Amino acid sequence: MKLSTFFIASALVFSGAFARPSRLAERMARREAARSGNPLQLSRSNEELKAALGNTTHPTEFSTNWSGAVIESPPAGQTFTTVVGTFVIPTPSGNGAASAWVGIDGDTASNSILQSGVDFNVNNGRVSYDSWFEWFPNFAIDIPSFVPSAGNTVRITVHSTSTTTGTVTLENLTTGQRVTENVSAPSRSAALAGQNAEWIVEDFEENGGLVPLTNWGTVTFTGAQASTASSSLTPAGATIINMEQNNRVLTSVSVSGSTVTVRHT
Repeated sequence: MKLSTFFIASALVFSGAFARPSRLAERMARREAARSGNPLQLSRSNEELKAALGNTTHPTEFSTNWSGAVIESPPAGQTFTTVVGTFVIPTPSGNGAASAWVGIDGDTASNSILQSGVDFNVNNGRVSYDSWFEWFPNFAIDIPSFVPSAGNTVRITVHSTSTTTGTVTLENLTTGQRVTENVSAPSRSAALAGQNAEWIVEDFEENGGLVPLTNWGTVTFTGAQASTASSSLTPAGATIINMEQNNRVLTSVSVSGSTVTVRHT
């Protein structure tokens, strides 16, 4: 079981918005990871925050651990099989961590998530990055051969070849490195429904609470696209997810065409 003394000592428990499934992972060198998560849980404060927004261009929800955009359903009779997004690795500030990833399911289809991303961590001023993939509710698996640097442009593609098998591909467009990993569902109960497509910056959980959140500045997913067997969608009509903890909204998310911008406020 991967545990980080830094994050165990610093872990916080938040309330107020709903918690979506999230990934436990140690963010420092030689980490050994375990994870747990929670299904989507709407709360009273979530409804109050949405009501306070009034009319918005996009449907908006609030979460304790997710920020970004979610397409909550594919075209009728279809399922999402591929999600892709490109972003520049940020330089975070302030002790803590966060994770940028793309994935299939985990929102309205909360039994499973096929996802892959990059964690950014700050420990006593030292910044590090960890790449990973995961089929929730299984543990995350690190990709030690893929270690991007601040300012690198990374493209991540998550693809399901069936409801219980898939691949993840991470490409460093700055250096030319490309890594593909095969992934399998941990059980038949974790089969994908193919109902959600996500581009997310997350505050993950460890030791039963959300870890301190680093300030990532802005992460912008470009070329964001979700595909079924016969069609492709951008997040232009996606639901926006803003992060809210302790009655404070911590992010500002916007969507335009195939671009999702997630700004830490």
